[in-house]
Amino acid sequence: MKIHIITIFPESFSSYFSSSIMKKALDNNLFELNYYKLNDFSDDNFKRVDSKAYWMHWQVISAEPLSKAIEFVFDKVWKKIPVVFMTPSWDLLNQEKIENYYDKLNDEFIIICWHYEWIDQRIIDIYIDYCISIWEFVLSSWELAAQVFIDSLVRNIFWVLWNNLSLEEESFSKKLNRQKEYPVYTKPEIFMWKKVPEILLSGNHKKIEEWKLNNLT
Repeated sequence: MKIHIITIFPESFSSYFSSSIMKKALDNNLFELNYYKLNDFSDDNFKRVDSKAYWMHWQVISAEPLSKAIEFVFDKVWKKIPVVFMTPSWDLLNQEKIENYYDKLNDEFIIICWHYEWIDQRIIDIYIDYCISIWEFVLSSWELAAQVFIDSLVRNIFWVLWNNLSLEEESFSKKLNRQKEYPVYTKPEIFMWKKVPEILLSGNHKKIEEWKLNNLT
C-alpha cells in the first residue's frame, strides 16, 4: 500500500510512525508513506497556502497550491488515484467501513490534511473521492485524523500484525457480528481476589467458544 500525504506539517507524522507496529511494517516495506509539504506548491513569496474566506472571518486553504500538489502526485505515479479528505463529519468510520476502504482504495491513494478552517470547496468538487471522519468533532489540524485512518487500514495488511488470525476475532470484526470483544485474561490465575473464569482453564474448546459468544459486550 502506497499512501501520499499532502500536509503543512509532515514532521507531525514522524513520532507515531517511528515506533511499534507501524515502524516494523514500514521497515518491512509492507506499506509506504510519501509526504508533500503543501507550502512547496505555493506561488506566494512567503509560501502561504491560506487566504481569508469570502464574507467570513476565518482562513481557508487556497485552491491553487492544493490543486498543484494533487496534480504533482498524479504525474508522479502516472495516473489518477483516489483522493481522501479528512473531515469533522460526513462519512463516520467504523470497522466495517475501514475494511471496505481497504478494498476500494486500490493500494494507492492521497490523503489531504488541512489546517485553519477548511479548504476551498472547488477542490472538494473537482478532486475529492472520499470525505472521511473519525468522529463528529473538530481538530486544529487533521494530521492526527489521518494517522488514525492510516493505522486502521494498515493493520489489515497481511503480516503487519504478528498473528493475522487476530483480525478475524477482535472488537467489531465480522466474526463477532460487529460487537465488542469478550473479556480477556492472562496469568496469574488469581489477582486481587479475582479469578480467571473456570471455563477458560478447562481446555474445552467448544465450551470456551460458547463462553466467548455469550460474553460479547
